[in-house]
Amino acid sequence: MKTTLLGDGLRVSAIGLGAMGMSAFYGSSDEAESIATLRHAVDEGVTFIDTAEAYGPFENEKLIARALGDRRDEVILATKASSETDDDGTVHGRNGTPEYIKRAANRSLMHLGTDVIDLYYLHRVDPNVPIEESMGAMAELVAEGKVRHVGLSEAGADTIRKAHAVHPLAAVQSEFSLFSRDVLHNGEKQVMDELGIGLVAFSPLGRGVLTSGVRSLDDLDADDARRGLPRFQPEAFAANRRLVERVEAIAAEKDVTVAQVALAWLLAEGAVPIPGTRRRARLDENMGAAEIELTSDDRRRLAEALPADDIAGSRDGLALPVGADR
Repeated sequence: MKTTLLGDGLRVSAIGLGAMGMSAFYGSSDEAESIATLRHAVDEGVTFIDTAEAYGPFENEKLIARALGDRRDEVILATKASSETDDDGTVHGRNGTPEYIKRAANRSLMHLGTDVIDLYYLHRVDPNVPIEESMGAMAELVAEGKVRHVGLSEAGADTIRKAHAVHPLAAVQSEFSLFSRDVLHNGEKQVMDELGIGLVAFSPLGRGVLTSGVRSLDDLDADDARRGLPRFQPEAFAANRRLVERVEAIAAEKDVTVAQVALAWLLAEGAVPIPGTRRRARLDENMGAAEIELTSDDRRRLAEALPADDIAGSRDGLALPVGADR
């Protein structure tokens, strides 16, 4: 697997692995296969592993510790906080106060079985706490040696600037895919490029629609949280699947899968995608995207295949439980 630089000198695999679905929100999973997938990822050079305290809560961090504890030095671990959660798992909502950020970081260190977090994100900006205060706590964690790099998730351009002035941001994580390009149109990507901050793309496959694994709503478990999202309502899903067929046609021309061409488009746009998967076969498929070369015409055709005005339903992640952002 190729590597790339985010910001603040942080080097990661060009494609990462979002681990959320192994523990939360997307229906049932097989822990043995999840652990095998995490270890296979490291074997193959996919060493940028993404989690958060909200996934479970806590269960995903603990799973990663069980899977990779003996290989800690081979991976870049990213986790997140700001969805205030009690030790018993009760979730209260956003909390970006310095006190909570520090408490959450110490708890994540324990659950991950490590003494340092490579990349620590503010999972969501707390509108009741100035971003300078939240970032001040993150900077103190770096000074204390508990965190190596810091980042934000789903932050606007002005917030990114203010946060970066307190401490250099290694990355901003945003939903970014052929289905969700707000980060390009709202100015966030331009600010990141200007300040030398990396863009990490979550939900890079449209929460599974840009894959062969979700071709029908019947492919989702009954308790899969995606069933509550606007784009996964029956009429919207059917309309969006028709759009995906255009991407599938372009992928077929290049003899690759729809997931691979969708990830290759993100790589060409300068993002580090972190597709979530629970299976080794899907991981191998996703890795293949790093070897695909897209021309400027390919990129244009892919973007035009999914016009923003034609996409049915908003991407609104608020319909998911707090922290469900893969």
